[in-house]
Amino acid sequence: MSTVTESIDVKVPVTTAYNQWTQFESFPHFMDGVEEIRQLDETHTHWKINVAGVSREFDATITEQNPDERIAWTSDSGPTHAGVVTFHRIDDSTTRVTAQMDIDPEGFVENAADKLGILDRKVKGDMKRFKTFIEERGGQETGAWRGDVERPAQH
Repeated sequence: MSTVTESIDVKVPVTTAYNQWTQFESFPHFMDGVEEIRQLDETHTHWKINVAGVSREFDATITEQNPDERIAWTSDSGPTHAGVVTFHRIDDSTTRVTAQMDIDPEGFVENAADKLGILDRKVKGDMKRFKTFIEERGGQETGAWRGDVERPAQH
């Protein structure tokens, strides 16, 4: 299992950054290799990705979501991964977005990509493209979902 952490400051208010991140179906606009995401319901998504010529489909569950603070998820099928994106207000017009992902690469291509640092560079590039995507829109998000998803109880 590998952990990838990347932060970027975006020149939009925290609510705008958070609102955009809740629009999962827009991810193909700034996430390299993400071909499609369908929001199945408030907490379930279906992903189609292509990384280094390898296509995968998987489902993921949003395990925690608190407006303007954090979104956490875990995969239900396909490559094992989980993560959290947090949103920190720097000032009225700047937000630090931090993504932390735990990834268990599956297969030769994914393991090679992990060992060569390609996954780290991919997440870094995705975060830079998110910054460009939201800032070039003049700070206007494509939509928003402001609901709460409470963290599951620990047993």
